[in-house]
Amino acid sequence: MNGLLLIAAYFIGGIPFGYLLVRWKSGEDVRAKGSGNIGATNVLRTEGKALGIATLLLDILKGWTAVWLMARYGSDSPMWTSLAGLAVILGHAFPVVLKFQGGKAVASFVGAFAYLAPVPLAAITIIFVAVVAVTRYISLGSIIGAGLFPLAVWMIDHPDNWLVGAALLGGLFIIWRHRGNIERLRGGTENLFTFGKKRTA
Repeated sequence: MNGLLLIAAYFIGGIPFGYLLVRWKSGEDVRAKGSGNIGATNVLRTEGKALGIATLLLDILKGWTAVWLMARYGSDSPMWTSLAGLAVILGHAFPVVLKFQGGKAVASFVGAFAYLAPVPLAAITIIFVAVVAVTRYISLGSIIGAGLFPLAVWMIDHPDNWLVGAALLGGLFIIWRHRGNIERLRGGTENLFTFGKKRTA
């Protein structure tokens, strides 16, 4: 049963809500717009607040749901719930339905660890918001948050090694998924955050 729930977690993660919502609204492919990403930030920039927020909430929900399903119907052990969290993150980043071309998985990461480590996640969310507020770079906030998250989990929760390991792997994976953003940050060409659809002249 636990193995099946891990597979289910991957496929839940692979539901491309950003892609589907944009298709439903305009018939367009969000991957051909903006940064080409299916995540909430690109949907927000290219389609506006409503779809961006909906994408964010749905992607967070699928992360939380995948871990909850494992805890509820499989094993509630740190090992299996941590594996479910990693599986849903991988599903978002590499969805079968989009030929393994998915998003950066930050929202699914947030959803999974909202179940697994809510207090450390809340602490890191404050840091994320502060970084974005000061720099206006969502990517920088995500990178710093992902890098600090394993330390926050270890210091605040003192959890099982499985959860620390999952936080570390998940954080490193988020940073790796932002490697293009890191290059643009270094080059000074990264997009600044604006809350809403980017206007064109």
